[in-house]
Amino acid sequence: MFVGNLNFRTTKDQLTQLLSAAGSILGVHLPTDRETGRPRGFAFVEFSSEAEAAEAIRLFNDHDVDGRKLRLNPADDRPPRADGFRPDRPP
Repeated sequence: MFVGNLNFRTTKDQLTQLLSAAGSILGVHLPTDRETGRPRGFAFVEFSSEAEAAEAIRLFNDHDVDGRKLRLNPADDRPPRADGFRPDRPP
């Protein structure tokens, strides 16, 4: 799932702890800017089932974390671009 509107201070551990209330988390990817190393303000979270991801959306969409309201949406299943870039895969 896509988690947007993250505060730049929000950590992977914070997201994992919060969202695990909805189910078993298989992984969290918090992309960073390649030049600055700072978080980009969004994350991808993989749950063990679609039902758990849906529960996370129900529980935590618009939930306040570090002064920002989270935006949770199912992540797009996009095919890789011609240049090989995969937005859903860490570099």
